[in-house]
Amino acid sequence: MAENGAGATKRFYKQAGFEAGEGGFALTLDGRKARTPGRAPLALPTRPLAEAVAAEWDAQGDSVDPTTMPLTRLANSTIDGVAPRAEEVRADLVRYAGSDLVVYRAAEPEKLVAEQAAAWDPVHAWAHDELGAHFVLSEGVMFVEQPEAALSAIRAELARESSPFALAALHVMTTLTGSVLIALMHAAGRLSVEEAWRAAHADEFFQESRWGEDYEAAERRSRREAEFRAASRFLALARAG
Repeated sequence: MAENGAGATKRFYKQAGFEAGEGGFALTLDGRKARTPGRAPLALPTRPLAEAVAAEWDAQGDSVDPTTMPLTRLANSTIDGVAPRAEEVRADLVRYAGSDLVVYRAAEPEKLVAEQAAAWDPVHAWAHDELGAHFVLSEGVMFVEQPEAALSAIRAELARESSPFALAALHVMTTLTGSVLIALMHAAGRLSVEEAWRAAHADEFFQESRWGEDYEAAERRSRREAEFRAASRFLALARAG
């Protein structure tokens, strides 16, 4: 049985593998099919993702530590949480678009304005040119209501994503960055994982350039970046043939 708790548990298997079947590629532990915390079969949509998940299980030592198994955790949450509620997840992503990070710009100082523009203008332009979504920019934190046409364009783009595994990865990347537009542009292969993460943290990097690095904030950002990279890898593997 696949574990997804906060703490480590004693390793209860010798070897992880996978088995191809109608539901995809099912994770096996000593030949027995593993299950999610919700008791569903832990089946992956592609062989590359199944190989990567099995490798996480094989890499465990005497204990099974879920914190070192980001792909397994994402697979579990996809199967138990996203797949049964895909429309709710899409709706939540559209809500992010209604207050996306890249539309709220600083009025000053000039250097921050320039850095935000360098990081976010390409995302704004991509959404307009590729998705047909024109978002209204705002200075400061005052809420600006976005055109329904822009939100409809994002809704249509998300509707084209039929895989709950890809949808789960997009949701994780969106919540970590505050921007569904950055997540979608990265998923489209138009932003590298480094470019996407840096764009999402333009404000933080600007503040650090002025005042120096805050150790705790940098550590927290580093942990979140690892989650973002895992979600990006999960997306790529879920789409791999």
